[in-house]
Amino acid sequence: MQIHVMQGGLESFLDRLQRATTLEDLYRATEDLRDRYGVFHVVYHWVNSVGERYGAGTYSTEWVDRYLDRDYLMIDPVIFGCYSRFHPVDWKELDWSSKASRAFFEDAIAHGLGNQGVSIPLHGPKGQFALFTVNDSCSDVSWDMFKQLNLRDLILIAHDFNKKALEFEQSADQGPRAALSPRELSAMTLLAKGMSRAQAAQELSISEHTLRVYVETARHKLGALNTTHAVARALSAGLIVV
Repeated sequence: MQIHVMQGGLESFLDRLQRATTLEDLYRATEDLRDRYGVFHVVYHWVNSVGERYGAGTYSTEWVDRYLDRDYLMIDPVIFGCYSRFHPVDWKELDWSSKASRAFFEDAIAHGLGNQGVSIPLHGPKGQFALFTVNDSCSDVSWDMFKQLNLRDLILIAHDFNKKALEFEQSADQGPRAALSPRELSAMTLLAKGMSRAQAAQELSISEHTLRVYVETARHKLGALNTTHAVARALSAGLIVV
């Protein structure tokens, strides 16, 4: 790992983040941060006040789907280790001793995650909980140096991500959700027809990662708990026709 610090200025990045108006903007911000810091992944994931889960990050579609399908949320040491904490948590500090935890970690590595991570817990009003995570593959010495150089800035970035997410939630509570964009409608329609994400992405001539962005933003607008729920809501609302 080459040790990177924020390129292009922290203040300019935070200014752009504050101008974000959609979940898609948050996805772009995580990709920007990943590239600026030269790490494997940057992910922001939150659970709002009524238990709906949303996320924006650079993990592969394959890993996100696998995580959900295998219900890894119930055994993920990062989730359990961070929920009751308020300060950054290095993954090395967590309990990976169980057989299930070790298998989960090996599966994560096999699907493109690195061996190092730091997650910043974020606690908002009415039970809102979020994590901002940076992940990479390197030695302990290199990782500790990366944290020394960047952790203070990453804490500021994490809190600004959370402020923006809370703004999105407040906007959703105050009125009807925004209409789906043409790309979001197309993505949801193809999934409703039974296509896999790979097939839908090929049909739209976009990457699976880009497709996931459209699906996640549509899910957020629809207030759905998962993709299946989002498709059902879009159908029942007459937004898509199969």
